[in-house]
Amino acid sequence: MVKIADVARHANVAASTVSYVLSGKRPISPEVQARVHESIRILGYHAHAGARALASKRTNIIALVIPLRTGVHVPVLMQFVTAVAARARESDYDILLLTQDEGERGLQRVQGSSLADVLIVMDVEMQDERLPLIRALSTPTVLIGFPADPDGLTCIDLDFSAAGAACLEHLASLGHKCVGLVGSPYAVYERGTGFATRVLDGIEGAAERHGITITTHPCDPNPADVQTTVRDLLGHHPDMTGLIVHNEGVVESLVHALRTFGRRVPDDMSIVAIGPNEWAERHNLTAVALPADEVGTRAVELALAQLDGKDVPAASLLAPVLTPRGSTRPST
Repeated sequence: MVKIADVARHANVAASTVSYVLSGKRPISPEVQARVHESIRILGYHAHAGARALASKRTNIIALVIPLRTGVHVPVLMQFVTAVAARARESDYDILLLTQDEGERGLQRVQGSSLADVLIVMDVEMQDERLPLIRALSTPTVLIGFPADPDGLTCIDLDFSAAGAACLEHLASLGHKCVGLVGSPYAVYERGTGFATRVLDGIEGAAERHGITITTHPCDPNPADVQTTVRDLLGHHPDMTGLIVHNEGVVESLVHALRTFGRRVPDDMSIVAIGPNEWAERHNLTAVALPADEVGTRAVELALAQLDGKDVPAASLLAPVLTPRGSTRPST
């Protein structure tokens, strides 16, 4: 294993000079710094994590709280996790994963034992029980999601209210008058999860503005529940010609169930969705893209900026982008 002494010999400097270049504790001339960094590159030197932490008083670890629980679509969750991890590595940070069921104990453990320099918390509820503790933490913390009261917090997410409104308005522009929402799983609404609540608020507000009938059905991602949801929607609203889908796990079963009831997409039923761009492209869905990469990347940047004592915006809402594809057409 390459050591500091090896780098020093290669760069023809003292070992202490290499240490100062790495830590930045003393000014070193640009020429010497360049020589040291070139030796580091050639020799493939990597600083020992423990020594680095002692020198900088930082762990170079980001604690990421993820929601592994009922109603969470794991493939989409992993897009956020991957984005956070990739951006963290660019800044020489590693990721410590905590699960939602650790609750406040997990947050207290991270701070009390100095396990991580910053926290990123996902799956925020409108009345999240962790918020008083998060507001009191000295560890810089960023929420991916918005509670009902974001005061005193740093939050980032897609503007889900605007996303829901954009879906409804797209269908309204095509002349659809009766629209259904095939929503997130039941457990997501029961928890008061922020993104699901805001999508529903956005859809209902836009429907009222446009004079459109809207009905909402939570749906678990299994064929039997999807079949029941479609039967109920069409049974109560046989004139329905548009659906908004905010549930990545139901699309294939939904299209199949619609065919069972004599409805083809998009000839008899237009569908607009909210979800990852790759997923929407694969299913040829008109959709508002879920910007997991951008949200995850910016969450890391906000957290590290806080750690460095920089001012960051309290709220970062990403504007929705709707891309028309083959799942929607004008109402006949």
